[in-house]
Amino acid sequence: MFESLGFEETTARQVAVWFALALGLAFGFLGQRSRFCFRRAVAGEASERRSAAGVWLTGLAVAILGTQALVSYGLISFADHRYLAADLPWLAIVIGGLAFGAGMVLTRGCISRLTVLTGTGNLRALTVLAIFAVVAHATLKGVLAPLRTALGSVTAPLGDTASLAALPGGAWVWTALIVAAALLFALRSGARPATLAMGALIGALVPLAWVGTGYVLYDEFDPIAMESLSFTLPSSETLFWAIASSSIPAGFGVGLVGGVIGGALIAALIFRDFKWQSFETPRQTGRYLAGAVLMGAGGVLAGGCTVGAGLSGTSTLGVSAFLALASIAAGGVLTARLLGEASAASSGSAGPLATPAE
Repeated sequence: MFESLGFEETTARQVAVWFALALGLAFGFLGQRSRFCFRRAVAGEASERRSAAGVWLTGLAVAILGTQALVSYGLISFADHRYLAADLPWLAIVIGGLAFGAGMVLTRGCISRLTVLTGTGNLRALTVLAIFAVVAHATLKGVLAPLRTALGSVTAPLGDTASLAALPGGAWVWTALIVAAALLFALRSGARPATLAMGALIGALVPLAWVGTGYVLYDEFDPIAMESLSFTLPSSETLFWAIASSSIPAGFGVGLVGGVIGGALIAALIFRDFKWQSFETPRQTGRYLAGAVLMGAGGVLAGGCTVGAGLSGTSTLGVSAFLALASIAAGGVLTARLLGEASAASSGSAGPLATPAE
């Protein structure tokens, strides 16, 4: 479709950067105002966990519903997408998901949340984002790549059942079940309607990104990858584009990450939430650095973060994405409990772990 849009001197890849920038601005603004975060939903403070889960599940429901509507209309297809690969690299996904979940608890936020916080003046988040990008790139193409290859070689043959759409009932039955369950929980979560609405708008960005890159910007002479919201590969791409932009052209990921930081900055300035924040103790610094490393390696092994696999991945109905999301949740819950027990043991009380604010 791209060739019919009238662009003569601009390629689809170049337009994709601006498109991703617009998506990122929306995600950053909405994410800053709604505090959209998977970590808060599964391992946050008890008083906020249910409402945070409601907002996140609203986004999930809209992402899946919108994406599957596009598939049913024939606008996009995931037939050859990695989330629907016939061989499931289950060991890499489970280990990566557990590592990512542990890391997001140590850093007090998944990588999408930390990207948003970077735009609000949080230097802890910026530090984590940089280390996360380096470790993710090392896992993809550097010194940790042999680990990724070794774990990824352990697979389970799924064949056609790599997608829930191939199971009894088909795509729309599974879509209806997931969406109904998610929305039912969300409506009972106690979250404010305005916040749920922002969660829904974040979810809507997922199918918008799919159709934008996979249909509107599709150029049969110079095709680009069909992409949606994610932060693992885009963070790596952004880091290395920033230090070598004269030889590495910007892509969708660069526009997305830049837009998220910009959108969060705009929201923080408008609502006077911008505040410089940094590390308070060496122990806190070490905890965040460890979390960044775990999320960087874990995000690559799992095939995505809580947004890449959690929102965008599950919208494809790929089994691998649901496994990754479940593993991330398990890693987060287990780590939060272990830290809570360690804190209680050291203080001689049964109270929860005292953690710094985001």
